[in-house]
Amino acid sequence: MSTRKDYLLGTTMVAGAAALSLTLLAPGAAFAQDATNTQEAATSVDEVVVVGSRIRRDNYNAPSPTQVVTREEATLQGFASASEALQSTAVTGGTSQINNAFGGYVTDGGPGANTIGLRGLGPSRTLVLLNGRRVSPAGSRGSVGSADLNVLPTAMIDRVEVLRDGASSVYGSDAVAGVVNIQTRKNFEGLIFEAQRNQPVDADGAGGSSRYSLTAGARGDRWRAAGSLERYERSELTLNDREFTRCQTDGRRPTAAGASRDYIDPLTGQSKCYPITGTGSNGSAINSIGVGVEGPLNSAGNRTFIEIAGTGAAGTRPGLYNRFRPNSGVTTGPMAGFEGVGGTGINSNVRDTFDPRMLNRSLISPVEITTLYGEGGYQLNALGNAEVYAEVLFNNRQSSQTGYRQLALDYAKGSPLIPAGDLRNSVFSADQGLNKGKDVGVRAFIGFGNDRSSQEQDFNRNVVGIKGDFFIPEWRYDLSASYSKSRSEYVSEQFIQNRLIESLDVVEIAPGQFQCAQLASNPGCIAAPALSSQVIGGVLPKAWMDYIYRPVTGVTEFEEKIISFGVDGPLFDLPAGKVMGFFGAEWRDSEIDDTPALDSINANLYNYSSSQPTRGSDSVWEVFGEIEAPLLRDAPFARELTLNTSFRYTDYDSYGDDTTYKVGLVYQPVMGVTFRGTYGTSFRAPALFEQFLGATSGFQAAGNDVCNNWGADGVNDNRKANCASEGLADNFQATSSIAVYSVGGASNNLKAETSTNLTLGLVLQPTLPEGWGDLDFAVDYYEIEVKNGVARYGATNILEGCYDSRVEDFNNEVGMCALVKRDPAKNNQLTVENGYVNLATDVVKGLDYTVRYRKDVGPGAVLFNLGITQYTEIASRLFDVDPLEDFKGMINNPEFTGNADVSYAWDKWRVRYGVDWIQGMDSYDYYGQNPVTSQYDLDVPDYYLHNASVQYTGEGWTVTAGVRNLLNEDPPTISSGVYNRVGNAPLYSGYDYLGRTAFVNLTKTF
Repeated sequence: MSTRKDYLLGTTMVAGAAALSLTLLAPGAAFAQDATNTQEAATSVDEVVVVGSRIRRDNYNAPSPTQVVTREEATLQGFASASEALQSTAVTGGTSQINNAFGGYVTDGGPGANTIGLRGLGPSRTLVLLNGRRVSPAGSRGSVGSADLNVLPTAMIDRVEVLRDGASSVYGSDAVAGVVNIQTRKNFEGLIFEAQRNQPVDADGAGGSSRYSLTAGARGDRWRAAGSLERYERSELTLNDREFTRCQTDGRRPTAAGASRDYIDPLTGQSKCYPITGTGSNGSAINSIGVGVEGPLNSAGNRTFIEIAGTGAAGTRPGLYNRFRPNSGVTTGPMAGFEGVGGTGINSNVRDTFDPRMLNRSLISPVEITTLYGEGGYQLNALGNAEVYAEVLFNNRQSSQTGYRQLALDYAKGSPLIPAGDLRNSVFSADQGLNKGKDVGVRAFIGFGNDRSSQEQDFNRNVVGIKGDFFIPEWRYDLSASYSKSRSEYVSEQFIQNRLIESLDVVEIAPGQFQCAQLASNPGCIAAPALSSQVIGGVLPKAWMDYIYRPVTGVTEFEEKIISFGVDGPLFDLPAGKVMGFFGAEWRDSEIDDTPALDSINANLYNYSSSQPTRGSDSVWEVFGEIEAPLLRDAPFARELTLNTSFRYTDYDSYGDDTTYKVGLVYQPVMGVTFRGTYGTSFRAPALFEQFLGATSGFQAAGNDVCNNWGADGVNDNRKANCASEGLADNFQATSSIAVYSVGGASNNLKAETSTNLTLGLVLQPTLPEGWGDLDFAVDYYEIEVKNGVARYGATNILEGCYDSRVEDFNNEVGMCALVKRDPAKNNQLTVENGYVNLATDVVKGLDYTVRYRKDVGPGAVLFNLGITQYTEIASRLFDVDPLEDFKGMINNPEFTGNADVSYAWDKWRVRYGVDWIQGMDSYDYYGQNPVTSQYDLDVPDYYLHNASVQYTGEGWTVTAGVRNLLNEDPPTISSGVYNRVGNAPLYSGYDYLGRTAFVNLTKTF
């Protein structure tokens, strides 16, 4: 048997029998070869470095569980990109990931970025490597701190190694929950063309994706080179393209008598659709107006606004209203031409109007990605038979999202833009920014229509290095340097506030003709349109729209420099074998610079968040080492006992220094039985955006004001006293949204977070009778606890903590009350500062189960894989005095997930059938609801995703065809108002929104 040494820092060279050994110990691993290839490859064994360790070894009994996904398996499953494969349930264990269904939400990395976070601890605690070296963060907007999976060179990927175990002492501070290492093809020669098409069957071509790539490799006596060029495109999938997203309803459970609890639309007699919102009913009103009459001062001296009489719309009771929509059938009264759709005691669902353009919103956002990757090496025949090597990666991503916007257009009291008559005497509220201090007479809630945001990201990663024999016999060295830069331009269409203000300040120059009052000083000003039914319905003059509505552009740049050096080799001999060691040092320097659009910086975007620049840098020096000692070998009841230890000393410019360690043990008492375990610590310095995020404003609905109806029974006594002290009536109802400002934590003395990680495992590889095949089983228990976690309180927690605090603390603005302000001059608007602080504790515990069985059957071989992840605890708390809240089993946090597949390979054929499983979930206990009597549907059943494929390999070519979501399983549904939803389904990456999708992959080798 020959032995080949091929040292690649932090990577694994998988071949033949060695590869089979690895997957036996790897939960969820997927690997298959036909019998002939296995026998041929078994003649050699590689001495390699497995992800999770930096020590070369000739066996794969590592103390940490490692999962391997090969490119062949990813192709058979129909994944068209590395992002899809990495975010699959089999890899993530069912924890939700940020993908292209989150384009309309505020996410770290910005819209279009795809990230991975293991164990439910988020992407900032999961390290992504390419060939054992860090993949730098990329994305748009200020919150960039994790690798964007879109930058990976899918065409060159040979396999993915997933270490679901803490490895901060081995790889650095952000490897808290695990490490994902993408390994490219090695020793590759030839030319490969690959094309793949994934086509949803029931979406009329929408949501389909295509990937084309050209991969080449060549070798000489002293050199090697390989690279790829690929193009990936996915078309947009909108809410209108899938049946389950076309009509988002309340989704309430019926009464015991079978009556619907949903709001029934009087126009259709069916549950009303609310496609504008992310949670369900009571969304932003469109195609209506807000009116009122100025009332007397209340007991605190604040102005009040009184509703007025009118004719109610179908479904409302007669009375007073403050929301109306056009209805030419109403011919009498002060609101002739309008019908009432909102007011005190009136179901606010009446006001919402359906606009078909709402269904143009992106369900899956489109993207175009171009990737160029190259790597090479040259043997110097000097410096220890050294090889000089290099890697280069260029990636361009162009992504976009379609949304729907409301325009709340404020007409000042008495404005000539309001039709003459009773409406000119309306007083709806105090000015909120558009009328130069004048009262708002009429607010038009206009369904403006679709808007579009886009991102173009350029990512460049360059690595150079040299590796060879160290001057100490049998030792090797590796010195490398890398430079990465991401640059993203992000564009969104926005209302420009100062232009809106000028356009609403008009004079009438002729009956029905208006011009801006400040036209002389602002000659380009276009007067706003006069209030009319058409304007309320969203039919707006193009010239005015072009004046007040335009694209704004921000730019995000992230740079990272890394210099790393390591040496490894045998330290000394023990009776059981050589004690191996690895020692190294690394320097990293990172810098972020996010410059939002000038109008965003100047808070000149109407009804949209403003953002300040995010700028900062940090650097770190680290020294680290790892030692593996074979304590016993081939002894009674100790066929193997191996100890692995690692340590790391870290010194950040921003957070000082700390030391982390990890201890691992592998014990094999007899052939076929292996115990393994690790215990380690982690030290994670906050990401740059967590330190330096520029103040970013956002808004929460007025209904989240904790003083609303503070006089009701059951309200906390402290809250009652604190709300009353601000002069708010006991039946107070906020009319202004809550302004929320998010900021980085550097100015608040943000500290690094710490964590501990325990893993215990058992591997069984029994020797079965001849002809019975090969069976392997592994179970691993994991336990991760993060302390002083970097997080934000959340605006809701801040408001509740402040208003429920002691009266003296409230009055003195201490604690959370220092983060809350209420402005009586702005309709008692609340402002909340929500910055990054050290407060959270996160605990994750669970088990991974893996079964693998292989048997020769007929002319080929059957391979069966089963992987199950069980969470026994997913808990967190904000403060040390708080109890841990366990989210296990709640919606989006399944207790069990699993994946199973069976394949049969013979001659040139291979067929595969696989199933992904997500256990049913419910959230009744958490929300204090009785699942028998609750009107809310907070229960989702088990979800199964079936996949089937067939592959044929000819002379120099391979074709793979199959179907994902074979049974066309729609996501389950839940009620509105609690979770963000996609249509009526939870927003959760574990569910398939595309529906049944056919795919075909053609690979041609030249």
